[in-house]
Order: sequence, then C-alpha cells, then structure tokens
Amino acid sequence: MLKALPSRFLASPEPGGWRRLRRRRSQQTVSAALMTNPSYFEVGRLLGSYGFMNIKSYSSSQSGGLPNVAGTQDLDLGYSKEEIERLRVQNIGEGEVKIRLYEGRVVQGSLKGTQAVFKVYPGALAGASEANLMALNELRTHAFLQSDASDICENIQFLLGAFETATGEQWLAFRDDGRYSAADYAKITSERQLKERPGFWNPFDRAYKLELRRYFVLKTLNGAMCGLVHMHNHDRLHQSLGPSSVVLNTVAEKDGYYLVPQLRDLAFSVDIGYSSVGVGSLSDGLWRRASAAGALTPLEKRAFGIADDIYGAGLLIAYMAFIPFCEAGIMDGISLQRLLENTFRLDVYAAREYCMEDDQLLEAVKFLDLGDGAGWELLQAMLNPDYRKRPIAEAVLNHRFITGAVL
Repeated sequence: MLKALPSRFLASPEPGGWRRLRRRRSQQTVSAALMTNPSYFEVGRLLGSYGFMNIKSYSSSQSGGLPNVAGTQDLDLGYSKEEIERLRVQNIGEGEVKIRLYEGRVVQGSLKGTQAVFKVYPGALAGASEANLMALNELRTHAFLQSDASDICENIQFLLGAFETATGEQWLAFRDDGRYSAADYAKITSERQLKERPGFWNPFDRAYKLELRRYFVLKTLNGAMCGLVHMHNHDRLHQSLGPSSVVLNTVAEKDGYYLVPQLRDLAFSVDIGYSSVGVGSLSDGLWRRASAAGALTPLEKRAFGIADDIYGAGLLIAYMAFIPFCEAGIMDGISLQRLLENTFRLDVYAAREYCMEDDQLLEAVKFLDLGDGAGWELLQAMLNPDYRKRPIAEAVLNHRFITGAVL
C-alpha cells in the first residue's frame, strides 16, 4: 500500500488544477515597465552559452508537418552530442546565433536587489542580423505580454529590461526565478534511476518516491500549459516549446509543492492577431507548412499555428512522461519522437503496446495509464495527424491528466 501524500499534494478539483493552490514566496510588486538603462544592472559571472537550432524541412508523413519545437534548444542541457548528430539527418541545421548567459542583479530603482539572468545576443558587428531579429522579437513579445501589470502570467519568464551595447550586442535581463530546465530535471532524474533499482532499496520507499515524481512531472506540465494558454489567449504562439524552454525553480521532487514552471525562449514567438497572420520573417516556415496543409485563409492559418504549438506541447508531455521514469540511456527525446512519428505514424495506442513489452519502459507506461489511460488519451489528441482535430490549449490544461485529478 502506498504511503498517502500530504493533503497539500492533492490536485484542485477546479479546472486548471494547481493554479489556485499555488503559494509563492513574497516578492516585490512587479512592474510592467522595462528598464533600458544599463546602469540599473550589475553583471556577474558567465553561466554558460547555447545555440539555436532551426528546422529547415520535415520528412514526417503527418498532415501539417512537425512544429518548430527545436527553434531553441540548450545544447548543453537539452541534447547530447550523439542526439544532435542524429538531428542532422532530419534536415535540421544549426544556426550561427550563439547566446551567452550571465548572472546579475538590479542595483537601482524600485526593484533594487532583484536577482537577474542576462541573455546576450551577438551584435551587428559580428554579422548577426538574424540574432537582432530574434532579440527584437523576444523583447517585443515579452513587452506585449507584460504590458498590463494586472495580467502578468507567473508561468512565463519575466523580463526586467533590455539594452544594447556599443558593439551592438542585445542584452535581455530576466528575473532569476530559476536556472534549471525541464530537460535538466529529466536528465538528473533518469540518471538517478540507476541507483533506484528495486533490489537496492525499500519497495515502499520507492513507491512513495514514484508518487512524488508523478506529482512533480504533472505540475511541470500544468505550469507549462498555463503559460501556453496565456500566450494563445493573447494571440501569441511559442513555436519553440520543448524541455529546454521550460525553466524550473527547483529539481527536487520533495519540493514539488513550491515548483513554479515558466516558459522561456520566445525568440521565435509568432503574432497570430488577425492582421498579422501570415507575415513575419521568422515565421516563414510556419506559414509555408500551413499552406502545404491546406490552411489558406487567415482564420485557417491561425488555427494551424495554434495546433502547431499543441503538437509541440504533446511532444513535451511525451518527453516528460518517459525520460524521468526511465534509466539514463534507455530512451532519449529524439528516439521517442521517432518512435511516435516514424515507427507508429502517431498511433499512440500502438506505441503503448510496444512499450508494454519492455520492462525498462514500464513505469512510463504506468504513468500515462493513470486515470484509465488519461495520459495516452491526451497524447493521441494532441498528436493527431490532422491539425484540425487537435485540442486548443485551454482544453489541454483542463484535461484530467494535466489537472492532476488522476492522482
């Protein structure tokens, strides 16, 4: 018999699950106004760097093609070198834009003392015209989403300010609400599986930790979907959704109650307001795929774009359902995606039968089996080959699997 979870771990019966249960540490009142004077910031040590991956074309047979889920991927945290090599055969090219990350803080103004993370795009002097477009798009998207201080979503990374240096580098300063990503969590947890084999520890303790893991993963997915719903409700697509684009304030499963996931990497975000559908140099690929899928009118293209994000969210759910529940080396994101798309042609239930035969994938199958197969049901809907049949983000958020009702 499983040890019962504390009452604070139970999901809310209301639509959206944990949204009304969440408690956060007290913070200074946030402001929607952006700081553009570099003297307001103090820059600390270099945290690392990562590159952007752009999907050039798709060989999948699904109607509408794949979404731009690899628009931004942290090469250190999201994928191994072997996985990147496998990506290359799928017509994915590594762009020249390299991003640097620094820690820092605000040293002037009402937010003085606020910890920050700086995201630095290379300047025009380095010939980074694409980087300027991406930086400007990310800045504009955050500024738009933060334009109403009473309607700021806690599940989207908060932009404190931005400025340009003499060399043309674009510096975006984000509030430091966490430095881990969902990819980090999945990697750490899968590596821990090697030490958590049933023969090495108390099976009751293992069962309880699996319950904590399920809670943590579902809350991660719930928070990511809250952020995506907010974006879609404000006519913005993410277009880079993946495990590396979800930032977490903790990777400790025992602290799952305090977990607040946030969406980041909005450099490829797309405006789907009716006057903007079909335009934008960074979204050319999306609109070409929309046309190829038969979406010709602005209304149809808008629906395709939303469904494209939903497909990316479906792949994220699949990733988080498998990687943290499997030992390191058993399954990776690229292999899982190929299994679903190429081997089983997006027949999720056929994939389930296959995974059932592998004991090393059994915990992932059991996780998606919760609530009489609620996870598989949701995945099949989100990965539907026909983009017109995929659910909207609000419906995904209110699904019994994402609300945590299955626990």
